[in-house]
Amino acid sequence: MSKETLYWDDIEEASEVTPLPKNASSQLLVKYAGASGDFYQIHYDVEFAKNNNLPGIIIHGALKNAWLGQLMTDWIGETGMLRKLSCQYRAMDVPNEDLVCKGIVTKKYKDGDHHLLDCDIWLENSKGDKTTPGTATVELPIRD
Repeated sequence: MSKETLYWDDIEEASEVTPLPKNASSQLLVKYAGASGDFYQIHYDVEFAKNNNLPGIIIHGALKNAWLGQLMTDWIGETGMLRKLSCQYRAMDVPNEDLVCKGIVTKKYKDGDHHLLDCDIWLENSKGDKTTPGTATVELPIRD
């Protein structure tokens, strides 16, 4: 099922990116470890994590970055293009917690023939803390 096209013309600065809820199970973290090759035990071994002064297993930082990428690509759809994505890991997130990826448009501009939006993006935990802030630049089509 294709999504309705998002056009640069229809977006304003301060527009909200459609939020993307996430909740990682420990099983998902094991699958991600296998897919990414990141087998550091803090992501799947509770005792190892606790012995390293963690509350338990924690979500891979790179997985949180991937979720922020998904936030943007889901929002812009098939006709948009993700040009830049970056984030910082400021706090740990744990499995089985309701998390949400969010974003807001901070700048709307043209660069030659490119119609771009800069966005502040972040992963927010159930307490409302921004654990993984970042930025993204996307390109959208214009209406003819």
